[in-house]
Amino acid sequence: MAQTIPAALGDAADRFGDHPAYVQDGEVVTFLELLRRVRRAARGYVAAGLEPGDRVVVWAPNSIAWVVAALATSYAGGTLVPANSRYTGHEVAEIVDRTSARIVVVEDGFLGRTQIADLRAASELASVSLVVELAHLADIDMGSVTTADVDRLAESVSPDDVADILFTSGTTGKPKGAMSAHRQTIGVARAWGELGGVNGQDRYLVVNPFFHSFGYKVGIVTGLLTGATLYPVATFDLDATMEIIESERISVLPGAPTIFTSLLNAPGRTDRDLSSLRLAVTGAAVVPVVLIERMRRDLAIDQVVTAFGMTEAVVVTMCREGDSAETVATTCGRAIPGMETRIGPDGELLVRGEYVMLGYLDDEAATAEAIDADGWLHTGDIGVLDDQGNLSITDRLKDMYISGGFNVYPAEVEQALARMDGVADVAVVGVPDERMGEVGKAYVVGTAAPDDVIAFAKERLANFKVPRHVEVVDGLPRNLSGKVLKTELRDGS
Repeated sequence: MAQTIPAALGDAADRFGDHPAYVQDGEVVTFLELLRRVRRAARGYVAAGLEPGDRVVVWAPNSIAWVVAALATSYAGGTLVPANSRYTGHEVAEIVDRTSARIVVVEDGFLGRTQIADLRAASELASVSLVVELAHLADIDMGSVTTADVDRLAESVSPDDVADILFTSGTTGKPKGAMSAHRQTIGVARAWGELGGVNGQDRYLVVNPFFHSFGYKVGIVTGLLTGATLYPVATFDLDATMEIIESERISVLPGAPTIFTSLLNAPGRTDRDLSSLRLAVTGAAVVPVVLIERMRRDLAIDQVVTAFGMTEAVVVTMCREGDSAETVATTCGRAIPGMETRIGPDGELLVRGEYVMLGYLDDEAATAEAIDADGWLHTGDIGVLDDQGNLSITDRLKDMYISGGFNVYPAEVEQALARMDGVADVAVVGVPDERMGEVGKAYVVGTAAPDDVIAFAKERLANFKVPRHVEVVDGLPRNLSGKVLKTELRDGS
């Protein structure tokens, strides 16, 4: 049984051969063709100076080429570092510099932006030997590097080698890189696929971004292990999504609750045949019971489940087939095989097991703070477990909120806004939003105008991090130790 990503790719080519691995915009790539493209790109990486353990940053939206760029990294013995496609050049430059990345793969021009120019303007990229546009991945000079050379590199990859580093912001506002070994990335994808019953007959629509563990690990890697055909979606468009589900007979659709709310409320949905959907997995926010009921009734999805995960552990709990709508909507299910959960003395959810990250990149202090001596990961979420072990998240120790399925860490937003002239003090909280679940609201002390604050944020932060509301106040409520009382801010919103 494969324990590394290169081995999983090789096994998939052997087992599934000419079966379609990916379909996008009329292009069909089989598992054998996928292996061929990955080998070709891996040769180019090595010729460009990539050595085992070196990092490759991939900054682009979902596409077949993204998959090739990522898998080629592992095949050449490197470590994948996905970057959020909505990030600004400054945000990605920090990731590149922090990881000393050797290669950066970019979809230049996505959303009308100038990613490569922005990246070079933000950093000297001292560690980088190659910046390549995703569209030109197959054009990299391979030099004298042969397929046999990269095959040897692929075979030398160990299950304990670091496969990927996924960045997640902490409460300090500084992004932290969660490192996972190949055995962990493979193992969690296998567990998720088995619980969902994913198989080679499934057609899996990947709306979740590949830069996120939900799209990469339980998307790309699960596809390799099961033989499911994946349909990547670069940007979510409601009509296009319904068209793909109907025309391609999509059977598996994971996504944030907003995806399913949009589908249910879509004009013309009743004129579409969406009956092929059999498995939907959602989470990342509070899920109303009525949503689960409507997904089962109105979308006729046989198996609707919720799950809980985080960048540091990917998938921790998951509902199972046969669970009631109430259980699915009000809990995140039970610990998956290989993981265990408990509630600490302060009500904090603690998790331990095979898929907890190795640690944070170059940050022993943060790692020790997150994972205690007994191996328990302190999640920062307050939760309860019922008699069956089903988890319900009730509150957050951290101030993180979830906007449209993406985690937003107020401290990171606050640090960006604090650099603006006219902002003397600032606090950001999540407030309810009908469409996005939550959006940011910034309380600003100073002379800056609300519209200018939002414009300033848009230049420096990904769109989902930009506060949607700004209120200028005389001062922020604080306790005796000087900490901002964000509960008061949220209650007053």
